[in-house]
Amino acid sequence: MAKYKLTWKDLSWNDFKIYLFALFKAFIPKTKISNLDDLENFIQSKSAWVTQVTLYGYLKTRMGTRYVLHFENDKFMDSVNQAKWNIYSVALQDLTFFTFSYLKVNLNYHETDKAKEIFFKILDDETSNKMPLDLIEETKQNFNERFKNINWENYCNDLPFNPSALSLFKWAPIADELKTLDRKIVLNSMILKWDIVKKEFTERVKF
Repeated sequence: MAKYKLTWKDLSWNDFKIYLFALFKAFIPKTKISNLDDLENFIQSKSAWVTQVTLYGYLKTRMGTRYVLHFENDKFMDSVNQAKWNIYSVALQDLTFFTFSYLKVNLNYHETDKAKEIFFKILDDETSNKMPLDLIEETKQNFNERFKNINWENYCNDLPFNPSALSLFKWAPIADELKTLDRKIVLNSMILKWDIVKKEFTERVKF
């Protein structure tokens, strides 16, 4: 995740950069994902992107003109930070499992144990970005449980990003009665962002 102290100014500029990049990304040449280092970078960066753009986008939509004022509130910022890391932890799992399932099904890549190696490395690297250590350990345990039960042959085609979409719904610091009204929109917003990532992955991967 990006290394900075969150303020409303940072978030507004970050959102602007994301949307500006999205506008022109079709014209930017993309390198192929051809090895595990490339794959690790893709998983980390795209999980962070989906987490940030969906969480901050939802907050801006719900708060309207009050959005700026809330980011001067330390208690609220703590809630945003907690939500960010918890959503990101599930997004990382979903994208790791999706990419390795896709590689096995479509490109005959069978070294699925590498998924755990890459995932743990990403989490360990996030300590320098102040991801909470207790959440890192909890996320590793959750990953291990999912890893033991995953069906690599169909994961990539069987609603692979539902867990992170549900995580956005759970952790977004919005009143429960409002989130209930927003449930379908919130879940769909993240799935649509994941569709962008899936399309990019299938176009860039070359193992």
